[in-house]
Amino acid sequence: MRDRHFHPFVAHRVSPGSVEEPALRRSIRREPVRIPLVELRDRIPEPELMDTAEQAAAYADADFAQPHDALVAMFRERFPGLVSGRLLDLGCGPADVTVRLAQVLPGVQVDGVDGAAEMLDRGRERVAAAGLSDRVTLSRLRLPAPAQHWARQGLYDAVVSTSLLHHLADPAVLWATIDAAARPAAAVFVWELRRPASTGAARALVDAYSGGEPEVLRTDFFNSLCAAYTVAEVRAQLAGAGLRLAVEPVGDRHLVAWGHT
Repeated sequence: MRDRHFHPFVAHRVSPGSVEEPALRRSIRREPVRIPLVELRDRIPEPELMDTAEQAAAYADADFAQPHDALVAMFRERFPGLVSGRLLDLGCGPADVTVRLAQVLPGVQVDGVDGAAEMLDRGRERVAAAGLSDRVTLSRLRLPAPAQHWARQGLYDAVVSTSLLHHLADPAVLWATIDAAARPAAAVFVWELRRPASTGAARALVDAYSGGEPEVLRTDFFNSLCAAYTVAEVRAQLAGAGLRLAVEPVGDRHLVAWGHT
């Protein structure tokens, strides 16, 4: 629901760790007070894990069909030759994308990993309900994984990540994990939120797409938008990691990085 008390003030900059940042977060999360319009020149980090029962229930019960169906369709358009082998879903959460991918890729074994036990519990319920327990495996893993982990697991023909990058304290962890877990010439598809220009723009996106959702979901969505990266920032990360992936904006709030290792 749109905040009737919101009136933009003069734009100014809040940096991560500043005195203003905690106050901004408190006002957004709980208190019905005016929220200043803040330019998001820098991201505002958020916690790496979403591991409360309330968060897991909210995400498992939310309807992400439209964006997630679009994600899966885009993946299939870009990698039509992937009809067998092994796919890794990094940061699978409650496994909504994991299950959707497994359903359209019947010849592929799908492994999902996440650091949040509550999310994985919900994900395993979804996998079982879809009748995919023979082809989809979910495991608890917090990144970065030890170097020998991927050697033991075996390398993957495709690596997917959905909205994990902005949760990591160091974005290089995601790109290094992809490089370590993927076979040579493996498909890579990273779907992410894209940081808007200001907290006002972030609030407008929350109102537009999560107006009727539980408060915990709206709060997490707002915080994730503020923590997300821009297209230019992701391109710079990839250049530093030595990965040659294309990075494109998608719609009004997402980006996708894709290609082959």
